[in-house]
Amino acid sequence: MTQRLEIQTDWNRVSPKYVVVVLVGSLTSGVIAAAIAVFFWLVVQWWWAWIALVVIAIATIVQFIIAPRRARAIGYRLRDDDLLMRRGIMFQRFVAVPYGRMQLVDVTRGPVARMLGLADLKFVTAAASSGVEIPGLPESDAGALRDRLVALAESRRTGL
Repeated sequence: MTQRLEIQTDWNRVSPKYVVVVLVGSLTSGVIAAAIAVFFWLVVQWWWAWIALVVIAIATIVQFIIAPRRARAIGYRLRDDDLLMRRGIMFQRFVAVPYGRMQLVDVTRGPVARMLGLADLKFVTAAASSGVEIPGLPESDAGALRDRLVALAESRRTGL
């Protein structure tokens, strides 16, 4: 008998204000990269650096266009035995983190996110490559979710 995978659509979403955090990060990266290209073009006299400047400008514009969609693609669900997290538009990533394997649940806030009242929730598990993070949560929700996940992890600790 085969098991049937149920697709459920009740995803918890990140805050819409998270788009501002992504836009500021993209703009900052674009300005720094453009300044470096301008330096090489005008000061070092590398004639081809203007091409890099154009590519950087186009990449920054594309990031501005897709930032809202990228933010809407992030979601998470608390299930019976694990936390399911998703992200990505073209290349989607789904990660299930069992409550019993969570070793650390960390709340971090960058300067722009802090101004907007947002925080990121990061999880550390026994697996070294499990860099799972839910960005753009309201600070109160991030703290409450951290406390709930810590309680669930303690109640389901498996051999650690």
